[in-house]
Amino acid sequence: MSLLSVEGLEARHGLLEAVRGVDVAIEEGETVALVGANGAGKTTLLRAIAGAHRPSGGRILFDGRDITRLRAHDCVRLGISLVPEGRRLFGDLTVEENLLVGVQRRRGGHWTLERVLEAFPMLARLRERRAKTLSGGEQQATAIGRALIANPRLLLLDEVSLGLAPLAVDAVYESLATVIAQGATILLVEQDLTRAMNVAERVVCMLEGRFVLEGRRGELTREQITGAYFGLSREAAA
Repeated sequence: MSLLSVEGLEARHGLLEAVRGVDVAIEEGETVALVGANGAGKTTLLRAIAGAHRPSGGRILFDGRDITRLRAHDCVRLGISLVPEGRRLFGDLTVEENLLVGVQRRRGGHWTLERVLEAFPMLARLRERRAKTLSGGEQQATAIGRALIANPRLLLLDEVSLGLAPLAVDAVYESLATVIAQGATILLVEQDLTRAMNVAERVVCMLEGRFVLEGRRGELTREQITGAYFGLSREAAA
């Protein structure tokens, strides 16, 4: 049984159908990258899985349990953590205080404050700095670390590299590789195709609310993903 199963999921923003009949299954310990242009429905899908956006159809199963109608705080208790686009840290709190916010929702597991600081060494020297003084990369690392301290069974990462300088992206992905190596289950939204193809075992491309391409690492070429990303493969088929 898959850890996460999404079946025929539909989600709307008013009259706009943002997610249209999506099916996806993620195994425990797997890393899946979700790519697609702005407005493809990626963020809405992540928010629906995390209980932050109510689906209009279909269902979401987590470890066999139907969580389609659960609220976000109930999903956190079950072990689903979302790192949203924009990080949403508490600017006047220190790095350590932001990380410890995750302890309030903590499940039993591997991740503690010290283990997060080991995985994200940039944060160890910044633990007394206020979040509002951090660079974008440091804020992203703090947001991921805060989610990890809750010991999620499923980590949802929205736009990991968006707005970050290349060196900051390198540092965040180096730490993320450590998290993956320790068996985390991750669904990440990433616009950088190179990063997505390097880190994920599977890549899924979304276009206009639907999945239009899916494959394991090594099975898909950059050209195939780029074509699906912009809808070129569909136009060629037509």
